[in-house]
Amino acid sequence: MPRTLQTGAWYALALLIIVLDQLAKGMAEQYLEYGRPLVLTSWFNLTLQYNPGAAFSFLSDAGGWQRYFFSAIAVMISAILVVWLYRLPATQRLLPLSLALILGGAIGNLWDRVVLGHVVDFISVHYGGYFFPAFNIADSAITVGAALMILDSLLASRPDSNGGK
Repeated sequence: MPRTLQTGAWYALALLIIVLDQLAKGMAEQYLEYGRPLVLTSWFNLTLQYNPGAAFSFLSDAGGWQRYFFSAIAVMISAILVVWLYRLPATQRLLPLSLALILGGAIGNLWDRVVLGHVVDFISVHYGGYFFPAFNIADSAITVGAALMILDSLLASRPDSNGGK
């Protein structure tokens, strides 16, 4: 597949993540009552929450400036990822997959910050009274993308069969 076509496929994956994320957040806002869990299993709920901060509600009570700060960071990271994806050799698979997932997640949450002033979270996982902070599809894409990027880095750093790198 030619490089530009392949790069377009990675951008399309990022766009798919954005669309799925925004659709899911819209449904969460339409069908869930804020802060009231919809219990699905003993360890999984859907709970509508708003996060004006960053991951794990970092700086959520900082007074409003964090919206612009995190938006600026997301714009810069997204621009870097767009260029990085474009410049990758067509032979790579794992790294562009990870970058596309991170790009889609970053833009999904950026859209929330710019349009709503906060990020919409609705997935709640818990066990034994301990709750992981609520998250969304964009957060999941970023997390999986980061894990794949680490995996790609580990695989790339292994010596080949000739003993070299």
